[in-house]
Amino acid sequence: MENDKQIDKAAYVLKAVAHPLRIRIIQMLNENTELNVSTIYKNLNAEQSLISHHLINMRDKGILDIRRSGKNIFYFLVDTAVAEIIECIYKSKIVQ
Repeated sequence: MENDKQIDKAAYVLKAVAHPLRIRIIQMLNENTELNVSTIYKNLNAEQSLISHHLINMRDKGILDIRRSGKNIFYFLVDTAVAEIIECIYKSKIVQ
């Protein structure tokens, strides 16, 4: 039964990151520790509303969290293992 819960949680996390922009955001946060929305959308050349949507979604699912500093909100990875999983996928024969 415990294994079923872990499998369900793993599937939940993988679904939460299964989008090209989300993967790019995770990579950026892994490289920079934390970033604000403006930096993320400018670096990805995407609309701020779209990036905000993805950030909120990943935050709601426990992948990201925030730190407030005045009017600024900085996003960071809760656990860098998510970025490591993406790197493992890149190294696999599946995406070669």
